[in-house]
Amino acid sequence: MGKNKNNFKAWQWHTIIVSMIVYAIYYFVRKNFSIAMPGLTAEYGISNTSFGVIIAIGSLIYGLSRFLNGFVVERVSTKVFMAVGLLLCAAANFCFGFGVDLSYLITGVHEGPQFVNTLVLIMGVTIILNQYFQGCGYPPCARMLPQWIAPNELATKMSIWNTSHSIGAFSAVVVCGMIMTKMGTDMTGDSEVVARISANLAASIKGWDSMNAADQMEKVLSYAGHYGAWKMCFIIPGMVAVCGAILCLWALKDTPQSVGLPELEGTHTGKEATAGKKGAHKAFLSHMVFRNKWIWMLSFANVFVYVLRMGVLDWGPKFLTEDRGMNINSAAWSVAVFELTAIVGTIFAGWASDHIFKGKSHRMCLFSMVGAVVFLGIFALVPGLPLIVSTLVLALSGFCIYGPQALIGIGAANQATKEASATANGLAGICGYVGSALSALGVGLIADNFGWTWVFITFIGVGLVGAIIFLLMWNAPRDGYDRAREFTSKLSENE
Repeated sequence: MGKNKNNFKAWQWHTIIVSMIVYAIYYFVRKNFSIAMPGLTAEYGISNTSFGVIIAIGSLIYGLSRFLNGFVVERVSTKVFMAVGLLLCAAANFCFGFGVDLSYLITGVHEGPQFVNTLVLIMGVTIILNQYFQGCGYPPCARMLPQWIAPNELATKMSIWNTSHSIGAFSAVVVCGMIMTKMGTDMTGDSEVVARISANLAASIKGWDSMNAADQMEKVLSYAGHYGAWKMCFIIPGMVAVCGAILCLWALKDTPQSVGLPELEGTHTGKEATAGKKGAHKAFLSHMVFRNKWIWMLSFANVFVYVLRMGVLDWGPKFLTEDRGMNINSAAWSVAVFELTAIVGTIFAGWASDHIFKGKSHRMCLFSMVGAVVFLGIFALVPGLPLIVSTLVLALSGFCIYGPQALIGIGAANQATKEASATANGLAGICGYVGSALSALGVGLIADNFGWTWVFITFIGVGLVGAIIFLLMWNAPRDGYDRAREFTSKLSENE
């Protein structure tokens, strides 16, 4: 018995660690876009609004993909599904890296409105495809991990797993930040390129005319000195993704039973008793997910969490370079620090959920959202903060924001049980990426028309609404296993 338990623990941590690495690579080929955006603006004059539309559509597609794949993955091998999705993400990144060449083939020119519009279209299509393939990453994990982790420790261990988001995003901003400052072609001696970059930045950055000439030229030359570096922000991560897919197929196992271990204790739902009953699976999903008010409240709250999370992550480098005067490398490191504190915040939130709130993760979410509002408020509304203090405050907001991001998925998995966790997380996911789309459109439009300060004032209001939703969930139960057993018992009696 002891040997079996030790084997289970070993396989449990093996599954957590390998799936963390693979899912971090999913983020590595997704968050690279935010670091490439300033370079694309400098070289081709693409506006914040255009980026916002691309990110918004991609976010909606990603949410839809997670929702649809939540159904599909309940019936197929999770590791195969995850590996194929990552290979397709790699292909999309390779296409994005060669987007300029595709635009030239279509238009026959290297610059001008026709070229830029075609490039934006190619980017949009590629990002949309990449986002759909990205939706093949989380549903397999949402189904796999509750098979290996008991409800009473799911928040702690899955919060550790959830740091894969931040590890992947951190890796993306650091590696791509280095690419943007170390690679590319030195075009500082080409007066035509320098003039074009200067005109593009003048059109994009509010307050450009109020900057002194030396600062303007330093910023222009920083982009001209690494012209085209943004392409490698997609090609190199694409290569990493291919390696990740191979690791996924080789090292992951779907369930304890697939390695000769018994079903996880405490996760019996009685669902096998209804296996031969027509429509039983659909009825179970309906009862545990679509007619479960706690799943819907978690999903609705996810809209507001993702407005904050993706707002800072997607737009942080652009905001810090345009409003706070950082160069692209400093901005990348500031967002990387945000992700590092997010890792600590995610783990702390999971630990606190299990050990302070007895597995009721929604209660921890409330305190996390209040903290996020406080730190974002300081960041946006206290003028003249030293750069290091400003970065630290932004990082502390990440510590708070990523708690709910992780805990909503954990709460949904517990409320829906391991038998419907992928579907429940699919629903929460599509709601989250509605928030991401709203964030993308809203940030682009607000930044272009009112400035970056109003972006963060909007974030404060969004955080307050999210906190209210979590407050309304205060008395929700820890999990839905009693609800599941009651339902399957009635269903089998009526057979």
